[in-house]
Amino acid sequence: MIEIRWHGRGGQGAVTAAEILASAAVMEGKWAQAFPSFGAERRGAPVQAFTRIDDKPILNRSFIYEPDAVVVLDEGLLDAEGANVMVGLKPHGKLIVNSSREPSQIAKKLGFKGGLAVVDATSVALEVLGAPIVNTAILGAVVKALGIVSAKSVAQVLKKKFPPVLAEKNIKAFDVAYERTTMGRS
Repeated sequence: MIEIRWHGRGGQGAVTAAEILASAAVMEGKWAQAFPSFGAERRGAPVQAFTRIDDKPILNRSFIYEPDAVVVLDEGLLDAEGANVMVGLKPHGKLIVNSSREPSQIAKKLGFKGGLAVVDATSVALEVLGAPIVNTAILGAVVKALGIVSAKSVAQVLKKKFPPVLAEKNIKAFDVAYERTTMGRS
């Protein structure tokens, strides 16, 4: 089983990204869960979401306390008091961050020695979608870093979730971010 914890801010699409990833896994014949955890439910407030993917039924319904991967949709959450994005990340886990900085800069700042993937999802979202909604762009980095579902499955989910014009834009944001994702050293 792979467990992923998503950290974002209200309005960035962390919950939707977690759901899209789970739907793509189910489309591939896997078992998956996606669920949110909200604090203050307002735009800009910290939000967590969770995704589990496995080849067999998933019976665990708890939050994810020791994730295999952590996805950060807002780099500011790495420093935010109380966000604790790194808490519980497994020693050889992967960190996927929306940032314009190089992976080595982030790794050094955090003292992180695991796998690191970085993409400027905000720039991609602004360029392709015209709005700073980074969920489909960060999904490109997640799929590239983790390889747990195919890009084709994500595209199929996006086509079902959005009207045609919006689906195509989100698929493009996913594809552009996938190509622009920089992998750090493990």
